Amino acid sequence: MRIRTWQADALLLAVTAVWGATFPVVKNATDLLHGGVPTYWFLAARFTLATVLVGLFFWRRVKAAPLRTWAAGALIGCFLFAGYAFQTFGIAHTTSARAGFITGLSVVLVPALTVIWLRRKPSPGAWLGVLTATAGLALLSLNADLMPTYGDFLVFLCAIAFALQIIAISRFAGQHDPVALAVIQIGVAAVLSWGMHLREAGTVGPGVAGVLWWSGPASVTAAWLICGVLATAVAFLLQNVLQPHTTPTHTALIFAAEPVWGAIFSFLLLGETLPLRGYVGGAMILAGMLLAELPLWGARPDADAVAGQPGD
Repeated sequence: MRIRTWQADALLLAVTAVWGATFPVVKNATDLLHGGVPTYWFLAARFTLATVLVGLFFWRRVKAAPLRTWAAGALIGCFLFAGYAFQTFGIAHTTSARAGFITGLSVVLVPALTVIWLRRKPSPGAWLGVLTATAGLALLSLNADLMPTYGDFLVFLCAIAFALQIIAISRFAGQHDPVALAVIQIGVAAVLSWGMHLREAGTVGPGVAGVLWWSGPASVTAAWLICGVLATAVAFLLQNVLQPHTTPTHTALIFAAEPVWGAIFSFLLLGETLPLRGYVGGAMILAGMLLAELPLWGARPDADAVAGQPGD
């Protein structure tokens, strides 16, 4: 069945809704003062659960994957892990508002890195959408203090990692089995997360066996299941299957909606609200996504490139 670009975009938008819903549940799960678990253990447990689930269903496809698929999956897995790792390190040295905006810079970095890596020129509409969405992200999450910090630099590395992950999936998913590619990258992220946890925490917090015999607070269990099953196993499978049917710039713009969903679910679950400029910023992010889709300057070069990719 042929998947159209707008269908892939719509399903990817649903993925960002799932990711946005994880913000409040993960916030509670990693609150050490109220029975939470260390951040890197939670990430490792999340990726481990996802790896086991997708591995059980698709182990034959992973086993049959050639070495080049393993290499591509490992590379994407490193980008995936780096994004989470730099973000977690950085947010400890800066504010969450600044971290949210800097992470959103991946929207700007994707078109620039796409030109360098894929040699694919985004359309003028895509660039306009990027600028609009970036301005929206600034209104949504940037505070009045603009002085850079060490944490800002680390989160900027996070934005680069997420941008490279998006581009790498567009580069490789159309040439490999996307399901095997997703399983491999999730597994690599799990291994690297455990390595980071052991290096940072030593014996503090539950170990690897704690994933199998976890009996902690219900909030941690719920967050682990939601993040491991929906936000990782299902979400990354969909990303790898669907992204070859759209463009890196579209994907980056769609993923820019994640803080909007995060704000919505934070209000519904935690009662948190945004100032007026935050809601204006959310509207600008959605407007940027639409601008990238509208053929304001005729045919889009990046859309033409998608049509010629394998797997369409």
